[in-house]
Amino acid sequence: MFFDPKELEKVNIFAKGKVYSNFSFEHLVEEAIIRREGKLSNTGALAVKTGRYTGRAAKARFIVKDKFKNEIDWGEVNKPISQEVFDHLYQKVTKYLSEKDTLFVFDGYAGADKKHSLNVRVVNELASQNLCIRNMLLRYKHEELKNFKPDFTLLVAPNCKSDPDTDGTGTDAFVIINLSKKIILIGGTGYAGEMKKSIFSVMNFLMPKQGVLPMHCAANATEDGDMALFFGLSGTGKTTLSTDKKRKLIGDDEHGWSKDGVFNFEGGCYAKCYKLEQKHEPQIYKAMQFKAVVENAIMNPLDRTFDFYDKSITENGRISYPLDFIPNAVRSGLGGHPKTIIFLTADAFGVLPPVAKLNDKQAIYHFLSGYTSKLAGTEDGIVEPLAVFSQFFGAPFMPCHPHVYADLFGKYLKKYKPNVFLINTGWTGGGFGIGKRISIKNSRAMVNAALDGKFDKVKYKTHPIFNLDMPAACPQVDAKILEPSNTWKNKDEYKKQANKLAKLFTENFKRFKNIPSTIVEAGPHPVK
Repeated sequence: MFFDPKELEKVNIFAKGKVYSNFSFEHLVEEAIIRREGKLSNTGALAVKTGRYTGRAAKARFIVKDKFKNEIDWGEVNKPISQEVFDHLYQKVTKYLSEKDTLFVFDGYAGADKKHSLNVRVVNELASQNLCIRNMLLRYKHEELKNFKPDFTLLVAPNCKSDPDTDGTGTDAFVIINLSKKIILIGGTGYAGEMKKSIFSVMNFLMPKQGVLPMHCAANATEDGDMALFFGLSGTGKTTLSTDKKRKLIGDDEHGWSKDGVFNFEGGCYAKCYKLEQKHEPQIYKAMQFKAVVENAIMNPLDRTFDFYDKSITENGRISYPLDFIPNAVRSGLGGHPKTIIFLTADAFGVLPPVAKLNDKQAIYHFLSGYTSKLAGTEDGIVEPLAVFSQFFGAPFMPCHPHVYADLFGKYLKKYKPNVFLINTGWTGGGFGIGKRISIKNSRAMVNAALDGKFDKVKYKTHPIFNLDMPAACPQVDAKILEPSNTWKNKDEYKKQANKLAKLFTENFKRFKNIPSTIVEAGPHPVK
């Protein structure tokens, strides 16, 4: 292995035990089982539980307030923390890791386009987490590791907790990004999503400086190279709807858009598995094999099969697997410029149209708004859908000021002229608890119609409140549901709830300064 354990001393870890670097998938699975971190399922996937935190600990995420402080959009998402608090927790984590009998190190990179990649070294106390990040990051060939030098280092110690009262975090978990020292600390939480999301938060800070628009989206393409992007927060269907046997998958979560095209940040997928069924999501289901990690799903101890309908641990169960588990994945992680962009939202009010076509101004408006519902389990404390606005459909991972991303998005829209659609994968016929979730079958049919140009020649009707152009027809979908008020028994209640959501849109948009009036007017128009 091309790694000297003394390399860890550069980050203040003086390892007393063994250091396993760049272990193979097979060895990591073996170590995880020996160390009782998880068990093999009947398909060969490693089943693990992440403890108290089964989703991102959003309240525990911080960015050190340093020389880059004027470039960060500080607030509830990007919470500042002092260098002194970071230094204290850094000493705590490094001391903890130094005393472990075994450490696991993985050297990889984020960003398939080598002109815009980031070398990352991850130090884990758990073999199962090292396996998971090995799935998620891009992997160098063995011989390429000889001269590896990390641009950023992650120190991950889920069993090292902070003291909420004395350590300055207010919680026993912590995820701290230090952009100056190029170190990320993760402690007190075993949820693997914290590792990947912290790395991509760094990428999303760095990429605009290189003229690259970082995007929280999935991407796929046809054999002929027709690219499509799928924006959406966790639980809106990004992974499910972008995984299609008729199209080649570039990635399911994090990408960059440069003057050369779109490129994946990752080397794997991190798919939700609640209610996973082979008949509806065959490629994801098949990916649940040896090397994959299944987090927080209930496994029968007798036959080691999963019950993906059992949410007793969480609705945010996840499967981590290498991208090459998807048969038609694009191994290079590279694609051209998108022909189609789809914004996915899970509307908990049940009032948005299932599909609408957006012009450029509407696209910028909804890109900035990023409306969806946070679904149960995706973050600590979320137990039922909560209506939120998350700019760029990924605010928790976008540290820069909004105009940085919006300006780049508008520039690329104007230059490459993709078709943009808003697709609601949420509720219809009523809000959460009253209506029903739009079926995957219908959502996929609408996505296919958008990708195949089936909406190009149909008639459109403008929604009087949301100012959205709704197609009158869609192949394989009952035309009745395309006009959302049709599915409500009480039309007055529909209008009331639609106005309520429209007002939330307009109130939220007031926080954006110096936005052209033409873009503001492209949003919803509440009526009396």
